[in-house]
Amino acid sequence: MYLQFGKRICDLTIALLGLIILAVPMALIAILIGITSGSPILFTQVRVGKGGQIFYVKKFRTMRVRSVEDSSITVAGDARVTAIGSYLRRWKLDELPQLWNVLVGEMSLVGPRPDVPGYADKLQGDDRKLLLLRPGITGPATLAYRNEEEILAKISDPVQYNNEIIYPDKVRINLEYMEKCSLMQDLKYILETIGVRSNRVAD
Repeated sequence: MYLQFGKRICDLTIALLGLIILAVPMALIAILIGITSGSPILFTQVRVGKGGQIFYVKKFRTMRVRSVEDSSITVAGDARVTAIGSYLRRWKLDELPQLWNVLVGEMSLVGPRPDVPGYADKLQGDDRKLLLLRPGITGPATLAYRNEEEILAKISDPVQYNNEIIYPDKVRINLEYMEKCSLMQDLKYILETIGVRSNRVAD
């Protein structure tokens, strides 16, 4: 019942309130990006959503504009990341525009991170059950690998490590989440996400 109806109601309510409350901070972030990095302000990328439907995820741009699309894997210290982008990525502020993706029904607050088409194609058998969920801004796998960029920075072949170790483990974690999905669990992950950022302020 929660997956079919309650989750969407929760997403709509929180996303709408979030966009209203965070409108001024988001506007300030947009202005800072424009001043320090120029346009475009937003980064959009094709992702795979519920039912395998394609949508465009929205983020504040944190990397230099590239003429050629390259790896979707980012490691800590990546030279492509701008000065303000490094700060935004550290605190996940770059993902605030995804509240709009949630509002229009392309994403959920909690769920698996939306994959680029090449990774979604790797899902086979029971793993494809994950396509029954709207992808999320945060979730258990996102929190488990909150330091993913730092982990990959220590690996000689980060793309291979992601493909063979991290990605399969994220699939496993997200399947477990799907089996136990509930309102209380989603609220726990949302609060934990906020708490992780708050704890880092004190570090």
